[in-house]
Amino acid sequence: MAVYTEVPEDALFAFVAQYEIGDVLAFKGIAEGVENTNYYLHTSQGAFILTLYEKRVREDELPFFINLMEHLARRGLNCPQPLRTRDGEKLGRLCGRAAAIFTFLEGLAIRRPNASHCGALGAALAQMHGAGADFGMQRTNALSLAGWPPLFAAAEDRAEQVAPGLTRRIREELAYLDMKWPRGLPEGVIHADLFPDNAFFIGEEVSGIIDFYFACTDYFAYDLAICLNAWCFEADHSFNVTKAKAMLAGYEGVRRLEDAEAEALPTLCRGSALRFMLTRLVDWLNVPPGALVRPKDPLEYDRKLGFHRRVESARDYGLMR
Repeated sequence: MAVYTEVPEDALFAFVAQYEIGDVLAFKGIAEGVENTNYYLHTSQGAFILTLYEKRVREDELPFFINLMEHLARRGLNCPQPLRTRDGEKLGRLCGRAAAIFTFLEGLAIRRPNASHCGALGAALAQMHGAGADFGMQRTNALSLAGWPPLFAAAEDRAEQVAPGLTRRIREELAYLDMKWPRGLPEGVIHADLFPDNAFFIGEEVSGIIDFYFACTDYFAYDLAICLNAWCFEADHSFNVTKAKAMLAGYEGVRRLEDAEAEALPTLCRGSALRFMLTRLVDWLNVPPGALVRPKDPLEYDRKLGFHRRVESARDYGLMR
């Protein structure tokens, strides 16, 4: 959600005029994030978010994301809602980009979540999985098992520049996951990118979930594994089992994991760690000259992979069965 596209004032005013949200009183770019361009809008009728979709989000997939957010909100999940123009359109064009205006969510992202935040997040994730159960659209997860070898191929020649032995570790992990990846687990719509900056809190309660642009159809337990990786490691790279136990308890308070999901959790955690390590690695090796957004460190997830390789069962994450 960084500002990649500067929007002239007259163009922004003309775009907003298509909506019945009053006059623009103020607007400013939002610096956080890495995928799209976002502006905070304050109009005579309230606060809104203007999003311009950059090249990493395919325009033909936007209806999936937009319709998903509408569906989840109708099922009670607090997430951004696309506004419609006077002509009933949810998407328009601004500065050569597909663009939309969304409702504004109250709350703050938590930089250092505690166990209570993790428990609330686990419950919200399970609620999202339930709310999307009857969503009528599907989207293949291009960043799952079949998508990892092409990512590695894009970085293989220069991976040793990042860390000695990284190439070998990735090759071994790909081979292991290809052999051990679970089959037939419960699946549906997942968020697939629910990091702490994509969840808002008021106090220790989740007030909203944002940024659904990696959402897809995949295993529910894989989504949970992504969250364990994103929320339950400390700055010194140690795994906080207290946070993980709270997250798993929060999730199971809404939706109990099947035995096969619990058994597969260590493998799913390894897979989700490899996924983010590979995408970060490709970004790290392909920073364009003059880029204002610094790519995230792929070695953070290499270290997390090292932890997961030593895990023997889901009990090591705090799941007591």
